[in-house]
Amino acid sequence: MASKGSAGLLNFFIFNSKYGAREGEEEKKVMFYFPEEADIDTKVKNIGLAEAIVQFTSTFSDLPCQSMHTQKSRQLYLEPEPGFWMAMTVSLPYKEKTKDGQPYVEYREDDVQDSVFAAVLDFAYRMFKLFNGTFEHILQRADGDVETLKQRLGHFYNKYLLTLKLSQCDLLDVFNGIHFLPLDKNTYLRIQCFINQLEAAFPTVKYTAFLYNDKLVWSGLEQEDMRTMYLYLTTSLFPSYNLQEHQGGSQPRRFMTGPPDLSDDKAIGKLPRVFVSTDTENEECYLLVYRAMSATICMLINVKCQLNVQLCRKLDAMLAPQMTKLASDIKEQHYQRAAPPSTTDPMFKYIYFNHMNLAQQTTVHLDLQKRAGINIPQEIMRLLGDINADLTRSNHDGETIVKTTSDFWVVGKKSDSREFYVVINQKNANLIEINEEVKRLCTSHLNSVFFLD
Repeated sequence: MASKGSAGLLNFFIFNSKYGAREGEEEKKVMFYFPEEADIDTKVKNIGLAEAIVQFTSTFSDLPCQSMHTQKSRQLYLEPEPGFWMAMTVSLPYKEKTKDGQPYVEYREDDVQDSVFAAVLDFAYRMFKLFNGTFEHILQRADGDVETLKQRLGHFYNKYLLTLKLSQCDLLDVFNGIHFLPLDKNTYLRIQCFINQLEAAFPTVKYTAFLYNDKLVWSGLEQEDMRTMYLYLTTSLFPSYNLQEHQGGSQPRRFMTGPPDLSDDKAIGKLPRVFVSTDTENEECYLLVYRAMSATICMLINVKCQLNVQLCRKLDAMLAPQMTKLASDIKEQHYQRAAPPSTTDPMFKYIYFNHMNLAQQTTVHLDLQKRAGINIPQEIMRLLGDINADLTRSNHDGETIVKTTSDFWVVGKKSDSREFYVVINQKNANLIEINEEVKRLCTSHLNSVFFLD
């Protein structure tokens, strides 16, 4: 084996067949295409092929075509809105080998899982919709001007696609769940009371979400909106803010979005706009994010309301003392309840996901779990993805237990809209012992997803 390639993005495009229906006007179907430097013939050819595949397969099934497999690539399709199609082409990993003195390339088709990259494509749309609204909404506001939509798509995706790390995508990208912070009920009610006071004192604050150490405590948003917002906060806004504060060396500013300096009446700072699903379709709001110690509150303020530095000063006066006290109490509560490190913990990692409330718990990819963790090879993560795909195809609850040639035990359980996956490294264990170990893990790790005893 001389070298190995990894999954990478070959192209990503959005098209609508109702535009450019006449011969010679096919390029009008192109809403967006990446890479941008591709010539127009390549864009038209690739979109035409995807369009033909989607239309041809629709004659055999009521379900839309989701993927196409070739020797060297995988193409995923999504129709997020009527008439609008998104497609993403991913290169297959490969190995260069030699046989009888002759080099050849072996493409590893099993390394690219449809469920994983279909989820990546779906969240690419959801993330666009969060910051721009639906495609149709943009067209309506622009009186049907397609160029406006194309500009918005280009502005967003030319940056967003550069952040994708396709070679690192796995089962966690399928779930994209929310990590909740378990609290005792008294503390939870105090936080809810604080939010009620905030919204009563500032009617311009329409929706809120409260987080502690990047875990969600309370949200007033619809689940799917909060899921997308949570992904943006934990993978983009929080890391970039923390990096700036670490490099800056100055007094941390409390408004993560909004005014960088409350003494400057004219500097409102960076203030993202987001679109959420409420009683009003595509409701547009300012996203004002405030942090005190390890507690963060996200406030969504309708864009029709006047948001200025004076309002932010008043918010700061109320938020600073109360959030600091809440953050201190939460920290003390969890410090007292933290279990001391155990030397008898088995070598395991797990993933839990609840489809009903999008709650997720995992020790995969978390450095903080080294005391009770193992390094999971990529082939084991792919096995988890395969088990998930099998359980998803079935309408019934089920369980799968696999022992790999590398002495890993891999368990996948689906029950009552909940999924639980465990990877255990116990070479000499038998099936009965592994089954008992999984039951113990469920009891010890998942009883307090939301509330502490």
